[in-house]
Amino acid sequence: MSHPPTIREPNEGKTVAVVGDVYRFLATGDETDGRYAMFEAVVRPGGGPPPHIHSYEEESFFVLEGEITFQVGDERVVARAGTFANMPVGSLHSFKNCTDHPARMIISVAPAGLDKMFLEVGRPVAFGEQAPPPSMAEIDKLLAVAPRYGIEIRLPQQ
Repeated sequence: MSHPPTIREPNEGKTVAVVGDVYRFLATGDETDGRYAMFEAVVRPGGGPPPHIHSYEEESFFVLEGEITFQVGDERVVARAGTFANMPVGSLHSFKNCTDHPARMIISVAPAGLDKMFLEVGRPVAFGEQAPPPSMAEIDKLLAVAPRYGIEIRLPQQ
């Protein structure tokens, strides 16, 4: 065992706002020897990332509360609490909260690395704090940083 066990109480864990959504780190790559990272995500109404492709990690989602609409290629899936989804490396996907209420889910990536991008792009917030809608500066920063982490973002054509 090369790292100590990690225990997070319900209100613990570094929390960051990333382009309008809030992520609480449950396990970082530093705590798992890079094997995986796990976050609790609170996705505001209308929130969620644009279509993107991960070139390094699998990404999985488990919806805890609310409803998330996943777009995988041309397929749309409305996921309610209790739904699990896994996106293989190289799959074009996105998710969006199309409701009027926040949604909450657990997101896991393997291997880790996305956690470092979130720390670089996001801004620290208090646990339970809502993120404001993303500013153009935040979006521009994400677009500039993402390729260094193997993330290709596909913005809708203007």
